[in-house]
Amino acid sequence: MRGYAYHAMQTPLRIVIAKPGLDGHDRGAKVVARCLRDAGHEVIYTGLRRTPEQIVRTVIDEDADILGLSSLSGAHGHLFPRTCELLSAAEMGHVVVFGGGIIPDADRDALYSAGMKAIFGPGTTSQEINDFISAIMERMSLDEKVGCGDGNDWKWGD
Repeated sequence: MRGYAYHAMQTPLRIVIAKPGLDGHDRGAKVVARCLRDAGHEVIYTGLRRTPEQIVRTVIDEDADILGLSSLSGAHGHLFPRTCELLSAAEMGHVVVFGGGIIPDADRDALYSAGMKAIFGPGTTSQEINDFISAIMERMSLDEKVGCGDGNDWKWGD
């Protein structure tokens, strides 16, 4: 497991893209997965309707560095923090978690407090997502702890 050995981190990163809950719309998640794959990363897409427990198991099994969650159903306020909580409990708090979908501005601070490092909405460009990943890679190369359970308050856009 790579864990905190950020100094050894190299591209490609292993990135899991997941759709928690009962949300059946995955076009955006597939676009993000393709954008990351086209940037040279190894991307694992979990498919639709996964529980936070299933997602965390996939992150562990795939030895992922980053987890992207997508929600259009309004359940992000429960599912995203629960996933971060389970990652930390599984000693996977070094995994960087970002989210996307229809996330109201009023909900974002709670998600960041739960450990999310970025939230992307409709209209986000592939370049912005790749810039976020590059920023994460730079911080990892400096041994900065930026995972969902690392207690670091940094978030994309700071």
